[in-house]
Amino acid sequence: MSIKKWFYLFWTTLLIGAAGAVIAGLALQAVNGKIDFKSTADFLLYPLILLGYGMLVSVYSQLGFFAYLILNYMGIGVFPRKVWQYIQLVLAVLALLELVFLRSVVGGERNVTSDLFLGILILLSAIVVTYFKVRSTNFSAWIPTFFFMTAITIVETIGVLRIGVDSATVFIIVPLIACNAFQILMLHRVLKPQAA
Repeated sequence: MSIKKWFYLFWTTLLIGAAGAVIAGLALQAVNGKIDFKSTADFLLYPLILLGYGMLVSVYSQLGFFAYLILNYMGIGVFPRKVWQYIQLVLAVLALLELVFLRSVVGGERNVTSDLFLGILILLSAIVVTYFKVRSTNFSAWIPTFFFMTAITIVETIGVLRIGVDSATVFIIVPLIACNAFQILMLHRVLKPQAA
């Protein structure tokens, strides 16, 4: 990957994260019914804060993405390719089970409904992104894409899950899923060699 391609991926992901945070922030304000700006400065400052937060989430997402690429490279080097795919699939299922059941049922940390909803949201987004990735590339991309969209996304949300506030979870999960989906769907396009 050249610097120019990485630069393109970095800035476009930054914009995706900013847009996702603005959408999530304004939607949360509308759902909570607390859109009461006291002045014009508040009205202008709130979207700027959302943009900045979305950019921070996108950088966090990019760190997770490059960490996954390194992990995948090492996994392919250590294990046979078929074994590494099964390991990723098992880890993705375990991450979903941990999010949905183990935290709520075994640990008793939170109520089951919000964790179940979050797990279903992550699972559905992973299935949709995996479908489009396989359609754009080939069938062998489905396990790595599914693993990245489930296990890595869940690992990236651990910090906000410990807070235990549903609105904070929504506020980070929307731009995070958008950034992760964009990066994994764009990877083969960015790495495609240019025609001479």
